[in-house]
Amino acid sequence: MKSKYIVLIIIAIGAAMCSCRSLRPYEMLRNSKDYEVSEHETSEVEYRIQPNDKLNIRVLNNNGQAYFGIGDGTTGGGSNFNTNSNQSGGGFPVEYDGKVKLPILGRIDISGKTIREAEDTLETLYSEYFPDPFVLVNVNNRKVTVFMNGGSRVQTVAMSNDQFTLIDAIAACGGLTEISRAYRIKLIRGNLTDKPKIYYWNVSSLETLDGTNILLEANDIIYVESRPQYVTRVLREISPYLTLVTTLMSVYGVIITVKGYFSNN
Repeated sequence: MKSKYIVLIIIAIGAAMCSCRSLRPYEMLRNSKDYEVSEHETSEVEYRIQPNDKLNIRVLNNNGQAYFGIGDGTTGGGSNFNTNSNQSGGGFPVEYDGKVKLPILGRIDISGKTIREAEDTLETLYSEYFPDPFVLVNVNNRKVTVFMNGGSRVQTVAMSNDQFTLIDAIAACGGLTEISRAYRIKLIRGNLTDKPKIYYWNVSSLETLDGTNILLEANDIIYVESRPQYVTRVLREISPYLTLVTTLMSVYGVIITVKGYFSNN
């Protein structure tokens, strides 16, 4: 009879905890089944500068002598301008309105331009102050965020080039784990609060990648889904309750035994 009660208690506890939310409370970035999944489309190869970007900008002459700039620790080679002292925290920030504040020029519009367009624009503007300027621009905060194992592990990965792919991002995180779903990797692109686009990748075989665009864009979020492991999680969650039930049953058994002893005597 005791074992029957124990089994019933275990079933009740397991049923109360078998929802996905109870077993995997750390999961995030879920989407409903009727959320529209986007078709894979070609990513724009050339990055366009955005607000909140930080830019390394160097202005040189065609002989390689630096007028000023940041990016490699060299400043002021042929000029009195030394921007390294107050800009070395990460570059020239692109402000919320798409403008960047630069020496001599002040605030100029730069958001929406590719790197080459930005360099051409700055060379034209600085040519009024320096002979034959040569401008180098680099965005130093381009990144993607990778959530592994259903969100239990996260890593921010810097994008090293314009051809940065999903495989590059996964490799930078140490690869998939034994519980990762290689056939269901989610990409979230766009403003999270304004209906972002969602794509799914299947990297389990070369055939499923054929014709699929896996180039990443700055600020993409990659979410690697994982196997639920319900049995393991249920056992782990209910083990404290099982211990409690076993202890109570043991105490109850002792009480019955003692009570029977005194009744017989």
